[in-house]
Amino acid sequence: MEQQTISIAKAGIICQLNARTAVLSSANPIHSKYDPKMSVVRNIKLPPTLLSRFDLIYLMLDRYNEVYDRRLANHIVSLYGKTDDEDIEVNKKYLSKQLLTSYISLAKMHNPEISKDENFTKFLIQQYLQLRSMGVSGKTISATPRQLESIIRLSEARARLRFSKFVEKEDVEEAIRLIKVAIQHAATDKNTGVIDMDLLTTGMSYTSREKIEVLTGIIMNILVGYCI
Repeated sequence: MEQQTISIAKAGIICQLNARTAVLSSANPIHSKYDPKMSVVRNIKLPPTLLSRFDLIYLMLDRYNEVYDRRLANHIVSLYGKTDDEDIEVNKKYLSKQLLTSYISLAKMHNPEISKDENFTKFLIQQYLQLRSMGVSGKTISATPRQLESIIRLSEARARLRFSKFVEKEDVEEAIRLIKVAIQHAATDKNTGVIDMDLLTTGMSYTSREKIEVLTGIIMNILVGYCI
């Protein structure tokens, strides 16, 4: 997933092939209801080594929203019969399946390049460093080199949607925005409110791990004192 390649070692043939594809995955909480007190890793029981390789992770929680609920209900009802609700009229403004398919096919024909301009490179690096500083605390990590690769991939994808030959600053800014929203949803420590990528890479926040270490130290001291 991360390198977009697949390695083959079979029947004496050893090679590496390109696997230019995107992986879109969804998962339900293990107890059918998302527990905000637990990390995303513990909620969906997906190995951190795999989860951390996704560019974007969004939590779609079932919260009460009258406007959204009404629109969803109207859509479901419209599948079984006609309705005069004005909300259904909004659906007519959406792109048709045929037009959207044609648009995506045309966009795939473009392969935008990252500019070699020094100013653009500095801008890209600076945006990544700002993302790294979101954790505020020097003990927690708010971004890893994988997020930098994600920025590049998402920027290229947005440039491709514009049929552009080159990746522009606006593409990088939009990629950063998407990643920030994803990180704030999936990698925010509920106890401290601080972004901690350890929640995705290990399944446990730095503060939780620190508390366990302190508690383990106390227990060990008690056992040592008891033995003496």
